[in-house]
Amino acid sequence: MYFTDRGIEELESRRGEEEVSFEWLAERLREFVDLNPDFEIPVERLATWLARLDDEDDDE
Repeated sequence: MYFTDRGIEELESRRGEEEVSFEWLAERLREFVDLNPDFEIPVERLATWLARLDDEDDDE
């Protein structure tokens, strides 16, 4: 188990029943980076990964 799994598990247990839009998620990510600028690159990588999940070209 990675250390980050704890945060993911907490997120799932606290908010797992909620439905959110990607617009809402994008705003929360922007807020997080504004408060924690050292995490700009990991957040950008996560956002890019989520945006491209269904791209067929990435399977190669």
